[in-house]
Amino acid sequence: MSKRAGKPSADRPTALRVKALPVDTLRENVVMLARDCRALRPERLKGSRKVEVRGAGRSIVASILIVDDPALVSATDVGITRPALERLCLADGDDVVIAPAVSPESLDSVRAKIRGETLSEEAIFAIVRDLAAHRYSDMEIAAFLIASASFMIAEEVLALTRAMADVGTRLDWKRDLIVDKHCIGGIPGNRTTMIVAPIVAAHGLTMPKTSSRAITSPAGTADTMEVFARVDLGVDEMHAAVEKCGACIIWGGHVNLSPADDVLISVERPLSIDTPEQMVASILSKKLAAGSTHLLVDMPVGPTAKIRSGVYAQRVRKLFEFVGARLGIAVEVMVTDGGAPIGRGVGPVLEARDVRAVLDRSADAPMDLREKSLDLAGRLLEYDPAMRGGQGRARARDLLDSGAAARAMDAIIEAQGPPPRTARLGPLTHEVVAPHGGVVASMDCFRIARLARLAGAPTDPGAGLDLLKCTGETVRAGEPLMRIHGEEPSDFEAAVEAATRTCGIDVSAP
Repeated sequence: MSKRAGKPSADRPTALRVKALPVDTLRENVVMLARDCRALRPERLKGSRKVEVRGAGRSIVASILIVDDPALVSATDVGITRPALERLCLADGDDVVIAPAVSPESLDSVRAKIRGETLSEEAIFAIVRDLAAHRYSDMEIAAFLIASASFMIAEEVLALTRAMADVGTRLDWKRDLIVDKHCIGGIPGNRTTMIVAPIVAAHGLTMPKTSSRAITSPAGTADTMEVFARVDLGVDEMHAAVEKCGACIIWGGHVNLSPADDVLISVERPLSIDTPEQMVASILSKKLAAGSTHLLVDMPVGPTAKIRSGVYAQRVRKLFEFVGARLGIAVEVMVTDGGAPIGRGVGPVLEARDVRAVLDRSADAPMDLREKSLDLAGRLLEYDPAMRGGQGRARARDLLDSGAAARAMDAIIEAQGPPPRTARLGPLTHEVVAPHGGVVASMDCFRIARLARLAGAPTDPGAGLDLLKCTGETVRAGEPLMRIHGEEPSDFEAAVEAATRTCGIDVSAP
């Protein structure tokens, strides 16, 4: 007979019945208890506000909400939201036991870091394990991030990178050469990966590309690739696609690479914390977990890019090289022009259009996207021991111009399967025109990206900006500078209103 009610026995705590709640709390574990809960008095939780939930051999630490409506959660129930339920692998009606959560011991190391101490490798591993297990509150995560941003030596960055890679899935491709590329970010439309990967695959190198979804940008590579194909592949499906095609372009979050990094990012972005140390650990932990042996880092430098000076770029490059060498990854940092967006589209559907135009050798393909992709692909092809030095870019151009890269992309799309929905360009449009004649003097990457997000990208794949002019072009008064696309009227109108104040394209008077 189930012990779901009554007083707990001396040797066994009272079990509560799981009530599955149709509530998505995103990454956070949240449970709900009745104020008259039979198993645990809510007043016992005023200090920590967290409980440990155990059931079916699994346990999680969760934040607690107190419910006064017995129709929602009764005294013998525990309401569990979707993320927590999935991590426990339980269903509605199962039994669990709860208890006040014990504060993670690794928080002592966080406090030491706040005092300015250097942490040992063991301390950093303990912190990362607790982060991946969702044992930290957002406040505690923020404390670790801010303390680390204040002072972190290279050896700590190395330890953090190793720990984040180890706590999660590690891929092994049983090959000596696995190439990859990563862009630091901050440049709208810079969708070179979707051109580079098929060029590399067409040449015969292996490139299992795991990409991110957008966090603060109008589109991540995974968002744009999802216009063409499914990106939420599991590990076995990923292996099958790479064995068949030599490459894939998938969302890394579905294969559990460096899960602690995803936890840190979720708090890091709202706080606008983006130090070189955290950036390097984030990127290289995922590449190490993905099994990469050779990594090309695209580092755009420009006045409105993420990296805004040569001095800062050099600092980041040296840290990449130090950590990469200690991890056994050959890292090359390529400094590129970050003064303006790349391509014409900003937003998943518009960026996918530009990628397809380059691959299909269309007459109206954006040349800046084509040329930068060839530069990057050429450098990756130079990692091939059989490639004659200095011939990488010419080989990349031949593969693109012959249609081999387009065929490789088609094979990747087929292997990954169809996307979950058909994405079309947003039907709501508004053109932003030049206030006067002159020359496009500059383009603000940050403002342009923000405008595309206001329009609804990437939540609405068809929302975003079509950039009709580029830096250095002459324009007439009233001539369109950009076209805003939207799907939802409220988002679209917000973007139009913001563009009337400033659209991010500066036209100098003649």
